[in-house]
Amino acid sequence: QVRLVESGGGLVQPGGSLRLSCAASGNIFSINARGWYRQAPGKERELVAIITRRGSTNYADSVKGRFTISGENAGKTAYLQMSSLKPEDTAVYYCNADGVTLWSGPYPPVWGPGTQVTVSS
Repeated sequence: QVRLVESGGGLVQPGGSLRLSCAASGNIFSINARGWYRQAPGKERELVAIITRRGSTNYADSVKGRFTISGENAGKTAYLQMSSLKPEDTAVYYCNADGVTLWSGPYPPVWGPGTQVTVSS
């Protein structure tokens, strides 16, 4: 009933920038929090950034000052602006929607399929 689709990944040189987008579709009334996570090969999935419905944000220490999370359309669209990218940022990036409420009632957390970001020269 609820679907997330990421876009904007790709190959970028160190020091470059990328903007990831994540659109939520479905009969959504509200979303309390949107997050971006990433998983590098051989590593566990980790939180990159999160934004609440009220606009509060939180970032992993490794991306503070380089990445910016934002949202619009009552949280149905989320963005992750990534700047000063480093090779260690290479990973599959997943978007997440938590605290989802449909017009029919609450809905479990939702994950997108992921988008690959590769930082390499």
